[in-house]
Formats: sequence, C-alpha cells, structure tokens
Amino acid sequence: MRSSVNLEPAAAPRLDVDSIAPMRLLPLEEDRLVIFTAAELARRHRAAGLRLNHPETVALICDAMLEAARGGATFRDVEAAGQAAVKSTEVLDGVRELVDEVRLEVLLDDGMRLVTLVDPLGRDDEPQSDDGPGRTRFDDRPVELTPDREKTELDVRNTSRRRVRVSSHYPFERVNRRLDFDRDRARGFRLDLPAGAWLGWEPGEEKRVGLVRIGRE
Repeated sequence: MRSSVNLEPAAAPRLDVDSIAPMRLLPLEEDRLVIFTAAELARRHRAAGLRLNHPETVALICDAMLEAARGGATFRDVEAAGQAAVKSTEVLDGVRELVDEVRLEVLLDDGMRLVTLVDPLGRDDEPQSDDGPGRTRFDDRPVELTPDREKTELDVRNTSRRRVRVSSHYPFERVNRRLDFDRDRARGFRLDLPAGAWLGWEPGEEKRVGLVRIGRE
C-alpha cells in the first residue's frame, strides 16, 4: 500500500489590501521619524568608534530631548537630556563651533514648548577653537577700498526741499538733478564708499564728497 505526500508549498494567505486602513502621520510625526532614523545611524557610528559629524550630533541631541518629553519629563529634564546626549570628545574637530545652539519644539504636559540649548557640547569647560568652522577672525589693520583708482573731491549742495540720498555705486553725474555740483568733473566717478553704503543731503545742505573712478570691483 502506497501513500502520497504533497511536496508543494502551501499557498500564502492572500492579504486583503482593501481592508487595511492607511497610516496617517502628522508633519510633526514625520519629522520625529526622520530624527529617529538619523539618530540611529549616529548611534551606530558612535558604537563603531567613529567621531560624530554635525548632523549626527544634532540628531542625537534632538532624539534625546524628544524621548524625554515622550516619557513625561519636565522642561528642565528635557534640557538635561539634550545636554547629556553627546560629549564634546565624541565629535569631529570643529563640530562644537558649528553646534553653537540647538532649538527644538517638544510636547510636554502643558503643551508645546521651545527648548533652546546654547553651546550644548561646552559643558566640559573646554574653550572653543579660534579656527573652528564658522568662526570669524578680524584684522585690525585699516583696509583701503580702491588703492589704485583715480580719486577726486567735489562740493555738492542740495537745492531741493526734500532729503536726497545717493548710493555708493551709482554713477555720480547721473544723480538727482536737485544736487548742484560740477557734473563734468563727476563723469565716470562714484561715491568713494563701501558697496551698499549711501550718503544723504538735507534740504539746503552742502557737503564735500570723495569720488572714485568707476571700474571693475
């Protein structure tokens, strides 16, 4: 007597797609998932001994604050969670200077609150680098804007009853006709001022102005 065995795999049950309700996420919830994904990648890199970059650092800080808020933490506790999320020794050089401030809205028991962390990686009292990304260094030496251009000076009087203003790079011979001066001498010149600056004359006011030859800046 022989017995037969059916070796064909059983058919998988059909999924009734029409009966599945779509998942609807608010923009806030979509942002939370993006932050969580970025934070998970940052945690993986940190576990592998890699130092964190700017997006990874911010993602971990925000993820820690959102998790604390989700667990019912107070405003101060949320701040503390963000400040403790990343150590300054765990980030790449210059990241502390880039992460000078982190702002995040979190949902607390009393509603949405804005949490602002200033220099969240600076709790180790380590001075910021003077040469980090985004840092500004100033030179005290005077700068001459157009050292090789022809320059001249003119007396200019406002004959209008209104105030007249002239911007730095406007051809001076073409300015408001109520300004009285030697326009032939001003041809090809502009005000000797930095770009975006301007000079104004009150009604009846006369000023001696410096002009510089127009050329490629």
